[in-house]
Amino acid sequence: MTLLFEPNLDGLIYLILAIMLGPAILLAFIGLLVKKKNKKAAKVLFILAVVYTIVSLGICGGIML
Repeated sequence: MTLLFEPNLDGLIYLILAIMLGPAILLAFIGLLVKKKNKKAAKVLFILAVVYTIVSLGICGGIML
């Protein structure tokens, strides 16, 4: 018997990807904007972006498997 309405999980996958990578991209973009005025603050924002990416890929990637 076939399902009449197959579940569509594309939106959920896009939401998880947005949560995983969205803030990191935003932090990196803000870091690029701040880099001209304050190099130390830009460096902190870049480090936060990398740490957020590593943690989110670990947590959300574990949930996706």
